[in-house]
Amino acid sequence: MTTIIDRIAEIGFEFTPALVQKSIALFAPTAPSPDEERVIRDCAYGPHERQRLDIFLPEGGGEKRRVLVFVHGGGFIGGDKGAPGAPFYNNIGAWAAANGMIGVTITYRLAPDHSWPAGAEDVAAAIDWLHGHVAEYGGEPDRIYLMGQSAGAAHAAAYVAHDNWRARAANRLAGAILLSGLYDVARADRNPFQAAYYGEDETAFPSRSSLEGFAIVSIPCLFTMAEHDPADFQRQAGWARATWAENHGGDCNFIICKGHNHITAVLQIGGPDDALGPRLLDFIGR
Repeated sequence: MTTIIDRIAEIGFEFTPALVQKSIALFAPTAPSPDEERVIRDCAYGPHERQRLDIFLPEGGGEKRRVLVFVHGGGFIGGDKGAPGAPFYNNIGAWAAANGMIGVTITYRLAPDHSWPAGAEDVAAAIDWLHGHVAEYGGEPDRIYLMGQSAGAAHAAAYVAHDNWRARAANRLAGAILLSGLYDVARADRNPFQAAYYGEDETAFPSRSSLEGFAIVSIPCLFTMAEHDPADFQRQAGWARATWAENHGGDCNFIICKGHNHITAVLQIGGPDDALGPRLLDFIGR
């Protein structure tokens, strides 16, 4: 019997536009769809057209709900939270709502027009907006969890761990989930996508990295990587894991998504073959 992991392997693991397209086509038919009557679209958390977020409401009412905020990837120059009818990343909002949380997906300004630190600034602005408004939708402002993938994880990590935002994040977040992110810009592989966001001046890269900040982050964090992530992302995950463990008692919440490529680990969430979602729920529940 052919499994979903077998079908991912058939796509191959070289991270190319073809891999992205085939991975999306593989998971789109089974991605969960939200009840649009329970989705509030395009709330503005800032003046720019991409400073928008969608709110996915669970069934029922009563107690204040945990809030899960998802920041998409896209190589710093692309990506989107998803429009009505799109499988991704409505799957994240639908999954959060199905599990009794308020799901939130955000867009943010993109490079090259908006370079570092625009992404982290937008995450900070979105979290500030939610902290002030999510109670209106039944959310608990003190139980906001931030989750980012790839470039979205880099922006979320900067908000959580960089000197510019770390104290602010500690007062806003209950936890953070970082999926296949970039944390050490200085040691990252050079490519045009990173150059578009972080610039070309290598002397600035250490000050634009979040890795060292994880040594003193006070909120719980969970790191993941895909088994077949590009090598740079695997190294980045290893450095983050080591930095956290060295400075937080030798323990690090860390998951390797077996059989997955760089994007299928997040595309699977909420679907029938979802192996990651239950583990994320366990982390949030703790």
